Amino acid sequence: MNPDKISSLTETYHNGLFNDVVPFWLQHGIDPQHGGLWSSLDRDGSLLDSDKSVWAQGRCAWMLAFLYNQTEGNDDYLAAAENIADFLLKHGSDPTDGRMWFHLTTDGQPIRKRRYAFSESFAAIAFGELYKATGKESYRHQAEAAFNAFVTHDQRTDLGPAKFTEVRPSIGLGVPMITIVTAQELRQSIGLESADTWIDRSIQVIESRHLNHEYQCVMETVTPDGKLIDHFDGRTLNPGHAIEGAWFIMREGQYRKDDKLIQLGCQMLDYSWQRGWDTTHGGILYFVDVKGLPVQEYWHDMKFWWPQNETVIATLLAYQLTSDKKYESWFDQIHQWSWDHFPDQDYGEWFGYLRRDGSPTSHMKGNMWKSLFHLPRMMWVCYDMLRSM
Repeated sequence: MNPDKISSLTETYHNGLFNDVVPFWLQHGIDPQHGGLWSSLDRDGSLLDSDKSVWAQGRCAWMLAFLYNQTEGNDDYLAAAENIADFLLKHGSDPTDGRMWFHLTTDGQPIRKRRYAFSESFAAIAFGELYKATGKESYRHQAEAAFNAFVTHDQRTDLGPAKFTEVRPSIGLGVPMITIVTAQELRQSIGLESADTWIDRSIQVIESRHLNHEYQCVMETVTPDGKLIDHFDGRTLNPGHAIEGAWFIMREGQYRKDDKLIQLGCQMLDYSWQRGWDTTHGGILYFVDVKGLPVQEYWHDMKFWWPQNETVIATLLAYQLTSDKKYESWFDQIHQWSWDHFPDQDYGEWFGYLRRDGSPTSHMKGNMWKSLFHLPRMMWVCYDMLRSM
């Protein structure tokens, strides 16, 4: 990359983050009456649904506190992050078992809890970053408690009936990859002593069970010993998810100066790009079949915002770490396709859901899953990498 290109890209990601995406959410997302964040916003920021996602509370509080810590300390960011964290502390957990909810009313009444514990992982990083911002010990204790709840969740036997029977046992990519990034964030925010242990364990699971050299892919769901489950669910790959995990592992290799981890992350990216890049229309497909067969989910060929975000990060990081022109070319392709199709030129922020050809299926800017997280994280990580070049 030449200096002019780097300068232009740096400005693009900086302006997108600080002059578009974050202001959109601060203006429209904060609930002035009950606290916390509304994430279900229409194109212009108007409220579509006042219910609140617990995932969004943790993710957005983390993002704002992180930006406060990484920049010049914008007090609006910290105030909003603490507002959201206060709502999460008051309403986010079920007092009967300590588990966190998934879905709340606008004033914090519980609607739904999920079997998995990702609410806890996102809360953990939010509290960790707030501890770093404020020095309040209560935040550090909350971060440790939420992380411990997340990583021990699979061993609990008091959670009620399992989603599946024991006839066809399986494990998913989500838990080890989210364990990696959660431990990485808590290592830098609260100095989590067990971070490296959890990261090592999770990378070993991904490399030994999910990385499949026979099929040249990263399997989303496998048997507990890493074998293919030759049914719809087992054959379904999620390239964007694998690419997200790839850059977590590359980043760990960068942190440790470990070329083997960098190579592992690049291998995951290589396999997943070849599987996921749409050679007809561009962009990363949502689902593909490991054997090239039809996929059961009807949204398989849509272009969601977050797989593109993760691929932008992964390709730029791979280029930064290896100087391989292949990764620069891939970054150029995914960067251009994403910025050509997702940004809303009239009201700001990005659309979340596109058809295969890149046309929007919906104009909403947020829901129970899309909020102030994947997109601003991509913009920050890319801005930070580019300015270091």
